[in-house]
Amino acid sequence: MDNRFDSSETLRYLPFDSHGHVSSAGLDCLIDNDARAVLGNPRNKCAACYRQFNRMDHLVEHMRVSFHSNHEPVCGVCNKHFRYFDSLREHLIGPLPKLECRNIFSIRGCRFCLTIQDTPASRRAHEGTCQFSWANAALIPRMANLGIRSNDGGLYGRGPQAVAMACKMVGGGSDGSLDLCGRVCIIDESENIIFQTYVKPPIPVTNYRYEVTGIRPEMLRDAMGLKHVQKRIQDILCNGEPMWKIRPGNKCGKARILVGHGLDHDLDRLQIEYPQSMIRDTEKYPPLMKTSRLSNSLKYLSQTYLGYDIHAGGAQDPYDDCIAAMRLYLKMRGQDHFKDEYPLASDPQNRNNFATWRQAELERMSPDELMMISRSDYYCWCLDA
Repeated sequence: MDNRFDSSETLRYLPFDSHGHVSSAGLDCLIDNDARAVLGNPRNKCAACYRQFNRMDHLVEHMRVSFHSNHEPVCGVCNKHFRYFDSLREHLIGPLPKLECRNIFSIRGCRFCLTIQDTPASRRAHEGTCQFSWANAALIPRMANLGIRSNDGGLYGRGPQAVAMACKMVGGGSDGSLDLCGRVCIIDESENIIFQTYVKPPIPVTNYRYEVTGIRPEMLRDAMGLKHVQKRIQDILCNGEPMWKIRPGNKCGKARILVGHGLDHDLDRLQIEYPQSMIRDTEKYPPLMKTSRLSNSLKYLSQTYLGYDIHAGGAQDPYDDCIAAMRLYLKMRGQDHFKDEYPLASDPQNRNNFATWRQAELERMSPDELMMISRSDYYCWCLDA
């Protein structure tokens, strides 16, 4: 950020004496401008990230492009807003943390959800509920490994809920690099398996990737065909509602919210289309991404936010991926944020609230007022609650 004032513009309005030199009043003005550039103007301080600007129009432009909102990760000590949870983590326990925040967080902070509790005792109790265990969910998929499992009968007819899906890919093509879906699993919010089966790809498999997938040729020999799998998955997702009737935010709709990690790839390999407004992908959710705007792996997310390790060794089970993705979604959905009239990511309200024709009005607002009208550029999952 450059807080230096424009000297050419400033000199144009300075008072000069009869000899053409800047008068004492002009020098005082230069000193005031220089001090203001160094110290910052409190009125021009962002109410979210605390950046300071020398001019009010710079602050307005910052708010226009930063998309601050009440849905961002916030430090429980200093109330500073962050774009990513990884940025908040660095602020609290990184290599160069803010000392005051670090000291309080080390005593009363939860290392998983990064919230501040009232007392050290309440922090210990909170961490016990915030940390998940992999072992308590490991037995069911091992028992269901042998073939098709379907338990979608009790899912129909209820209000909008979420289901998590994960796939494991085998290789096709001459070099085995073409991803083909070899196994799929879908669970509900209670971590019960709704549908799980091996999938027979439409083209020959040239690499079963056994070390990762645990899939052998005999498992796919009599497996369910791709067309049949597509229909079963679409029936579960749509839940009897026509695709063209599915609308975002429709609390009375029957269609399911689809949760997963890397769902674009999975749906592409399954050749299934589903509205983006009904997809919750932990790979693309901004607060869970890296500060470099790249995606975090599901293994990292489960270690950092859930407190246990997946893919610890041996073949990977899609049920484990479903569990981790669903738990991450429920944790993000359970955040207590201020609810407002919220836009979709494709039509952020900042285009209207911070429109250029409102520039003069915006520059008369205080930083807190600017923060009140600012909106995120992504859909916060807490709005699904």
